[in-house]
Amino acid sequence: MNHVVEMRNITKEFPGIRANDDLTLELRQGEVLALLGENGAGKSTLMSILFGLYQPDSGVIRVRGTEVNIDNPTVANGLGIGMVHQHFKLVHNFTVTENIILGMEPLRGALVDRKGAALRVQELSEQYGLRVDPYARIDDISVGMQQRVEILKMLYREAEVLIFDEPTAVLTPQEIKDLLAIMENLIREGKSIILITHKLKEIKAIAHRCTVIRRGKLVGTVDVGETSEARMAEMMVGREVSFSVEKGAAEPGAVALDIRNLQVLNARKTPAVKDFSLELRHGEILGLAGVDGNGQTELVEALVGLRKAEAGTIALAGKDITGFSVRERIEAGLAHIPEDRQKRGLVLDYSIQENLVLATHRKAPYSRRGFLQPEAIRAHAEKVIKAFDVRSGEGADTMARSMSGGNQQKAIVGREIDLDPEVLVAVQPTRGLDVGSISYIHKRLVAQRDAGKAILLVSLELDEILDLSDRIAVINHGELIGIVDAASTNEREVGLMMTGVHKEAL
Repeated sequence: MNHVVEMRNITKEFPGIRANDDLTLELRQGEVLALLGENGAGKSTLMSILFGLYQPDSGVIRVRGTEVNIDNPTVANGLGIGMVHQHFKLVHNFTVTENIILGMEPLRGALVDRKGAALRVQELSEQYGLRVDPYARIDDISVGMQQRVEILKMLYREAEVLIFDEPTAVLTPQEIKDLLAIMENLIREGKSIILITHKLKEIKAIAHRCTVIRRGKLVGTVDVGETSEARMAEMMVGREVSFSVEKGAAEPGAVALDIRNLQVLNARKTPAVKDFSLELRHGEILGLAGVDGNGQTELVEALVGLRKAEAGTIALAGKDITGFSVRERIEAGLAHIPEDRQKRGLVLDYSIQENLVLATHRKAPYSRRGFLQPEAIRAHAEKVIKAFDVRSGEGADTMARSMSGGNQQKAIVGREIDLDPEVLVAVQPTRGLDVGSISYIHKRLVAQRDAGKAILLVSLELDEILDLSDRIAVINHGELIGIVDAASTNEREVGLMMTGVHKEAL
């Protein structure tokens, strides 16, 4: 068998955790191999070893039949191995082109040939249908676009083996289709892909084989065409998994959040949210659907106090909070699961227990007479860690930075739900989570709704919006396109509204 990469008997330990335990993985030439496992199963660690970010404690790696020692990413690049990380490695105040050429800048005489590089980036962008502006600053482009820059970075370096770590976690349904088409093009050109994902639908759509790992150990490798989604899910979590969200009919009460004629500007000082009005009621989940970059981020930032509203009002339980600070909004009963867990959700160099009291550390029992109470903080952390199955090597003392993306996400969701807020603004709450964790988070959100709380669910996962919401509001270019009842709509209707077709026109 023609293996382009073989990883044999790989073991890697961190303090308190064996992330990879005697793992073996084989990638064939010209295939998409899916790597499936729960949050913290060791998938990203294994791929970080292949990319040279970590060194294995034992085991061997062969690339095209030759044993290699990949002790840093430059060696990996030299062997034709590229990686798109779950949390992108981009310099935010650089342009797209500057990020792509970083570390291998083309020179014209003594100067960096930015123009030549930008042309090459433009060519690659068009060739693979990525539609990226080579001159845009990373700060000014959406998360979905940033991911495309990471893909371009690999293509620019002429990688033959491409590792994608949770690549669709930040993409819209259409962008996911586009990405799968890009992957098919790459395979046709003889490249080989390792796809780390939790999304069984995508594995079925694109992967040839699937290697499943659980708690650092190999469960097995299966042929995707011959294996059902349910069987792969069972291999991943060790038990049967329910794919449907069980919830009764909503019983909406009084208006919890009243948004009136809201106008919000983006970073370029142009309107991102235009004359937007919406009512969210107690006892309902209202889904906000839209293609990435259509004003959702600015709307959420205005609601939670991270961005100023230019015009309009935001009322929480009848009280105008438009001018409130972030802390005042939290104290008024507003909680927020942010879109970007590392930038907005966590202080990465704090421990998990410190992160879990970021909004409440000033209050009893976590502080007394101005002094923090470590026992109360630890007890609270252990409760949330247990309830939300947050896996970490050193428990409550674990640094947030060292945890897998999915476990960081579970910690944030646990913290915000534990506040028991009147209104929860949940943005991509299950981003990067496995099917077992998604099912649990969905249950907790429904329980909040059933307890009479109001939830604004902002998600790029159309399936999640349709499954979880009671009503669905659609945003396009910052405007409300319409509101539909979740029980009587479908993917096609919501998808058309996401492109700007008003409900009345359907």
